[in-house]
Amino acid sequence: MAGPLKNYEIAELLPHRYPFCFVDRVLELVDGERVVACKNVSSNEPFFPGHFPDQPLMPGVLICEALAQAAALLAHHTLKGEESNKVVVLSGIDGARFRRPVLPGDQLRLEVRVLRRRAPLWKFQAVAKVEGVVVVEAELLLSETELVRL
Repeated sequence: MAGPLKNYEIAELLPHRYPFCFVDRVLELVDGERVVACKNVSSNEPFFPGHFPDQPLMPGVLICEALAQAAALLAHHTLKGEESNKVVVLSGIDGARFRRPVLPGDQLRLEVRVLRRRAPLWKFQAVAKVEGVVVVEAELLLSETELVRL
């Protein structure tokens, strides 16, 4: 079991950067099985002024993105050394349910586990929680693809 991962280790595994990196910390990681990570939702997030000015809520699609990034991090860590020219990208979201709003000051706990891997596809069960309460749940499909540098 690996974890917690340091910020530079997360940056080595994920191509995402500010303002679109939604994994702040990895609490635990078991290659090929599961990851638990977190995203601290600050009142300074760049999406809050527009979603919504008088009642800021984290967009549900960005919570799904945070879960997908945690899943990709798990896949990249599992594949580490296998194929360094691969990137793992979100290919599908099934059965997403948005249970309650996520507000400034909340800490998202991202719990993701592998359901199946049949290269190049990965299927994950993903749950986001705030203070132990489920806020979003979904099945995510990610795929390994060639890294294209522009």
